[in-house]
Amino acid sequence: MADNHHKVIIIGSGPAGLTAAIYASRANLNPIIFEGNQPGGQLTITTEVDNYPGFKEGIQGPELMDIMREQATRFGAKAYFKAALKVDFSEKPFKITTDDDENYTADSVIIATGASARLMGIPSESEYMGFGVSACATCDGFFYKEKKVIVVGGGDTAMEEATYLTKFASEVILIHRRDEFRSSKIMEERARKNPKVKFMTSYVIDEVLGTTNMMGQKSVTGARLKSTKDGSTTDIDVDGIFVAIGHSPNTKVFGDQLDKDETGYLETKPGSTITNIEGVFAAGDVTDKTYRQAITAAGTGCMAALDAQRYLEDNEIA
Repeated sequence: MADNHHKVIIIGSGPAGLTAAIYASRANLNPIIFEGNQPGGQLTITTEVDNYPGFKEGIQGPELMDIMREQATRFGAKAYFKAALKVDFSEKPFKITTDDDENYTADSVIIATGASARLMGIPSESEYMGFGVSACATCDGFFYKEKKVIVVGGGDTAMEEATYLTKFASEVILIHRRDEFRSSKIMEERARKNPKVKFMTSYVIDEVLGTTNMMGQKSVTGARLKSTKDGSTTDIDVDGIFVAIGHSPNTKVFGDQLDKDETGYLETKPGSTITNIEGVFAAGDVTDKTYRQAITAAGTGCMAALDAQRYLEDNEIA
């Protein structure tokens, strides 16, 4: 067990987790990272990333995460392709069991498990994810200038993303399975007043339609819509599909040990990454239901490492 004890264990390997690892390793804290089931987080299913500072020509999402990982390991962090299966924050040192039945202990833990976009759950959605299907209008809207796109959803997120996409797209079709929307009236009215937004209610996407060129590159060409009233289908031509049916924070493994808000996101003390348990910190999308950007996640990852370093020094552990 002594070999499996660490000053800092980071759970999660997206921009927040890897930035925390860079800062913690440069502080000689020798962190280890449990990368989880999706090393690199949601950016690994994103193609072009044009809004992350420092890459004037843009960069592929998986490549950006590889660079971050290499930067962290260059300073001494160690990354393991493991997921936290069970955690015990009831006493110190904290205990973590991974999915390969290894037991670890830590003086401090940084949680950067992120949030997962809720998806439609059809095979063609996965096939074209990153190739015309997206779960982030802010990330990918720029690539749809003068193009026709679909937004799927009926809440505030869907209305907000539909309105945002009108800055680029020539037409935005909002698809919702019901006649009425769950969004606030003010958000719905804002979308309805926009001449570029069209509404198709009582429909779901039955299949994403697309093509593969001679170079093997996939692209979305349309969608097959299915009526939730009579089951009939109709095909429409579109260039992109944005799924906006919400996100779920990845917090199941922590149970009720950490304070959460009403939607399940971890709560931290204002202006910090400090949770309700001393020595446990949270960063990135697992705490953020507002911005959900790589750059904001990276910023809070930096904060978490500094908070952890300060905690360890104050307790004469560092």
